[in-house]
Amino acid sequence: MFGPRLTTIFASRWKALWWAGSILLLTWSLVPAAEDRDSSGSARPAHVDPWAKDAK
Repeated sequence: MFGPRLTTIFASRWKALWWAGSILLLTWSLVPAAEDRDSSGSARPAHVDPWAKDAK
């Protein structure tokens, strides 16, 4: 669907290694470090919907 076909990625060991390395690099860049988290375990405060109606 998106990106190269899996049959072309795994046609070569080197292409498979590059693909796996890029996935690892992506996850390393997206997951916050342990010292960036606060004591509750989440990286950021809970999301508040700005379009939600006020409960009255």
